[in-house]
Amino acid sequence: MSEKLNNIEQELISYLPEKDEYIKNLVDSMEYSLTAGGKRIRPMLVLEFAKLCGGKEEAAMPFACALEMIHTYSLIHDDLPCMDNDDLRRGKPTNHKVFGEACALLAGSGLLTLAFETASSEKSVALNGTEKCLSAIKVLSQIAGAEGMLGGQIIDLESEGKKVDVEHLKVMDSKKTGALIIGAAKLGCISAGATEQQMNAAVSYAEKIGLVFQIVDDVLDITSSTEKLGKPVGSDSENEKSTYAALLGIEECMSISRKLTEEAVACLELFDEDTTALKEFAYFLLNREN
Repeated sequence: MSEKLNNIEQELISYLPEKDEYIKNLVDSMEYSLTAGGKRIRPMLVLEFAKLCGGKEEAAMPFACALEMIHTYSLIHDDLPCMDNDDLRRGKPTNHKVFGEACALLAGSGLLTLAFETASSEKSVALNGTEKCLSAIKVLSQIAGAEGMLGGQIIDLESEGKKVDVEHLKVMDSKKTGALIIGAAKLGCISAGATEQQMNAAVSYAEKIGLVFQIVDDVLDITSSTEKLGKPVGSDSENEKSTYAALLGIEECMSISRKLTEEAVACLELFDEDTTALKEFAYFLLNREN
């Protein structure tokens, strides 16, 4: 895992534009958030599913990096004053606090567009072939667009201060949080040339751990600390957001999360290769403290 993480970090940096004197501030802003740390959950999933389906890490890496660029762009924009208005991300000042709102907005947009350049780069095409790259771009477009993250974000914004039910939250989170995690599973499968059965099992696994990720996130917003999370706690309550923890209570949330985790692990039984890493990953998301 440590070696994979190191490879991801190096590859991400390699795709950033050159820092010439005219756009240096923009690239610095993009790099600031792209290299701010994090668990790299999504690119790791891309690589793991590629490996599980008989693919190669090297081939899946451009897709993994493209996905992480989209994830990072979403964090930059989510933190802006017009969205969640957060001052801290991963224990550091948010992008707009360092570079200003205008530059942060452009940096997020820059990473979004760089994702498609990365997925369709000469290196990516040489390793995956044109057809797989086109499939990957389609997945990236879907998860980043109105039916994916953008849709989830507008539902989130329009739900503030309102009482919504659990089904409403599930729809929102399937788009805002779940789309990227499902996308990670799909991209790994695409790079490896997975079968339809393998793709379906991977997506089912991702859907379940994606929901666990969000439920546990809601719980941690109540039970954790700013020091542990690296971002302000209690923001959901301050923004008058309905969450799983607020609607169901912490105990019920964790009970549901444990059940979903077991179901996710069961989805891996279809695969012939060693699934230890993905099983451990599912339990890590369930038991994480930040």
